[in-house]
Formats: sequence, C-alpha cells, structure tokens
Amino acid sequence: MDWDKLRIFHAVADAGSLTHAGDKLNLSQSAVSRQVRGLEEMLNTTLFHRHARGLILTEQGELLFDATSAMSKRLDTASARIRDSEEEVFGELRVTTTTGFGTLWLAPRLPKLYEQYPDLKVDLMLEERVLDLPMREADVAIRMKEPSQADLIRKKLMMIRMCLFATPDYLAENGTPVEIEDIESHRLICQNTNSDQVGAGRNLVQHLMTYDIRSTLTVNNYFGVLQGVLNNLGIGVLPDYVTEDFPDLVRVIPDVESADVPVFLAYPEELRHSQRVAAFKDFVQDEIIAYRKQLREKQKI
Repeated sequence: MDWDKLRIFHAVADAGSLTHAGDKLNLSQSAVSRQVRGLEEMLNTTLFHRHARGLILTEQGELLFDATSAMSKRLDTASARIRDSEEEVFGELRVTTTTGFGTLWLAPRLPKLYEQYPDLKVDLMLEERVLDLPMREADVAIRMKEPSQADLIRKKLMMIRMCLFATPDYLAENGTPVEIEDIESHRLICQNTNSDQVGAGRNLVQHLMTYDIRSTLTVNNYFGVLQGVLNNLGIGVLPDYVTEDFPDLVRVIPDVESADVPVFLAYPEELRHSQRVAAFKDFVQDEIIAYRKQLREKQKI
C-alpha cells in the first residue's frame, strides 16, 4: 500500500472532513480527495459514506482506520524513544489522571517540574476513562486503582481516603456536626453516585444518602465539590489530600471516612528508558515523600 495515501486517509478519518484534514496536512481539499479516491481504487472498496455534514467511515473504512491508528501509535512510540536523550529531558509527555487528582493535587505542583525541566511539554489529560497506555493513548497514568493492562510498569504511590470537610465560616454559621446523624441538618456536597468515581468514594456517599439530608449539591468531579465547599455551600466529601493545599478546611465527623484508595503510577514497558518518563516519575515520588512528611508532622501536633 502507498504509505502517503494511508497517512492522508488516517487524517481524513480522524477529522471526519476533507477540508479539516487538508488544513492539518497543509494540502488542498482536492489533493486530499484525489489521494482518498486513489486508495479506494487500489483497494477496490468504498472507505467513506459522503453526506452534507461530512464523512462517515464504512465498515471497510473502520477496519483500515483501526490499522492506521495502531500504526500511528507505534510510530509515535518509536519517534518518542528516538527523541529521548540520555542526558536531557525535553519534548512532549502525555499524562492522564482523574479530574479530581489532576486539578487538586497534580496541577498545583507542576511549577516545580517545569522549574527543573523548562523544555518539557506536558499534555495533561484529565478524565475518568482509563486510557490505553500500551496503545499510546498516553505515556504515563496516575490512577485510583491498580492498572489491569499487561506490559505496564506500575508503582503504588500512596493511599488516600474520602472524608468530610467544611470551611470555618460555614461551621460558624451552621454549627459543627459531631455525630453522623447530624449531617441531616446540613447541605451535603458530593459526587453524584451515577458519575464515574472511585468505588470507595461512591460507597461513602451512598451511605451518607441513607440519612434524611435536607439539601444536597451533587457535582461530577471533586474539583466542583471543592468549589462548593470553599464557597460555604455545605459539607463536602473530598479526598484527604486537599488539606495540604487548603489547610483552613476543617475535617468534620472524623470517624466518617471511606476505605483506603490506592494511587498507582503506570507507564508502558517500552518507555522504561524514557528520560521524560523518569523525570516525571521522580518528580511525583518526591512530592509524595514531601506530602507524607507533612502528614507525619501534623499528626505530631
């Protein structure tokens, strides 16, 4: 097959439009169209259904797009490994983690990483969906459970728990709950039990919802829950690590908390010698060590 035609086909299938693909490839729409037609003639099949709103892959087109996607990811892997320097850390690093952990814990610490490696380009992908690392949807993942995919190097970073927090201003105005039953007279801010979240957090929220709570605010990620708490809307279910960056938050009903949630860092075996991955892994581990030290010092007080 003509590799150039496959490259153009992949861009069209990815964009769903000849025009958008042409813009990405710096080619005219007519040139892109000719290459796609040539590939269809070569394969003696139709790869796209054409309609006014764009292009839709046929069944044969889907098969070819799966193949070109795998090829593209493999080429990305090879390119990344070739670019990795033995002595320098530079280039793009794609990191995936949950919205909560990424916004509340990781993003505030990234300035330290950039101070050390100013030429690094981090692409931070925050979503609950578990991306496929072996297929190069991301280079590194930080997840709230041990990855099940094969051919991954994984390291357990720490354990976290979901707890109840409120601001001093909210508690001064509404009172501080002492027993779990006291939650009924407060507004509970939490993730909706139907939204993607760690199982331990969902179980805690489901338990709290068995009480006759007068008012609730449900959000689909912990960043939103935190904003509600900081704006004195009520008592929020949040991961315990928020106390490091928001020390004024008050933990209420300390006996009420979720089961332990493990936090894992993982990356593909083929990136074992990547300097970018090694730099990020060391940075995260150093931050975890500092976090644990701070926790121990607080417990002594």
